[in-house]
Amino acid sequence: MTVLGIETSCDETAASVVARDEDGRARILSDIVLSQTTEHAAFGGVVPEIAARAHVEALDGVVEAALNDAGLSLDQVDAVAVSAGPGLAGGLLVGLMTAKALAAVAAVPLLPLNHLEGHALTARLTDNVAFPFLLLLVSGGHTQILAVHALGRYERYASTIDDAAGEAFDKVAKLLGLPYPGGPSVEKAATSGDPARFPFPRPLKGEKRPDFSFSGLKTAVRQAAEKAQPLSEQDIADLGASFQAAVADALADRVSRALERFRNAYPDLGEPVLVVAGGVAANETLRGTLTDLCATHHFRFLAPPLRLCGDNAAMIAWAGAERLAAGMLVEDAASFAPRTRWPLDSAATPLIGAGRRGAKA
Repeated sequence: MTVLGIETSCDETAASVVARDEDGRARILSDIVLSQTTEHAAFGGVVPEIAARAHVEALDGVVEAALNDAGLSLDQVDAVAVSAGPGLAGGLLVGLMTAKALAAVAAVPLLPLNHLEGHALTARLTDNVAFPFLLLLVSGGHTQILAVHALGRYERYASTIDDAAGEAFDKVAKLLGLPYPGGPSVEKAATSGDPARFPFPRPLKGEKRPDFSFSGLKTAVRQAAEKAQPLSEQDIADLGASFQAAVADALADRVSRALERFRNAYPDLGEPVLVVAGGVAANETLRGTLTDLCATHHFRFLAPPLRLCGDNAAMIAWAGAERLAAGMLVEDAASFAPRTRWPLDSAATPLIGAGRRGAKA
């Protein structure tokens, strides 16, 4: 079966066609991602109104390019999958309305999906990983550890109680005068830096609570940067390297607890798998730290190819193909509304409260 996927939850306009073969393996037939980095660079972050307008202008052409690259017409796809949340309201609306129209024209099922499920299932797209596995999801908006028991069955082990790791990278980059997007800029600066120069805290390290916290670390970087003014290029490199090391160390400490919990839940798995996904999964320091951690705990470490770490539509198309194959369709999908908040583990208690739009985390 072939599925057209659409992704517009933040600042990438993306479309992809993915095929799921009879043996359950995936083939990416096309993968188009149009980044809005230039539009948002002057603001040091994503401006929702600008993002929504850019999606409106670009999405039709991106979908057409994805179909052309796949060598298919719209009436040859078996379903249309789309990120329906969580994300920015304007962007989600553009993608969802476009997907509804395309599914209606093609007379195929519409699959409104949780964007986080796309990240969660990327390892099955690229490496055909079997259920169950442990997932570290690290992105600009989310930092979570989840046990992926089966398709649609996700158990949250830990989440952030304030900033997400990717958000902290973006804010530190802005603080240091580095260009947007912040994660790659901090990583690039850190390559020539001393990760031991600034003894930044490792939030919650050693505590029994399994969750993450990055706001205090961000504050520590700001205070250190203020004391070191005026900042030289070497100061910026050292601050970036020290911050990056602190994030990796804090993540590894939290993940180590999750590895033990997961092994206790599945004692008969020969070599359990830890999957890291999301934009921050592209960070080489983090990958190296987690690789060493997994070797110590006898887990297999798996991270997607760099091009599939950030937001993309291939992961959405694949998640749609998985649900289509399992017969997990959405009732009355044509009336589905965007969800700016949509926890992957809907049964978990919100860590930082809930509001009119639902659980915050």
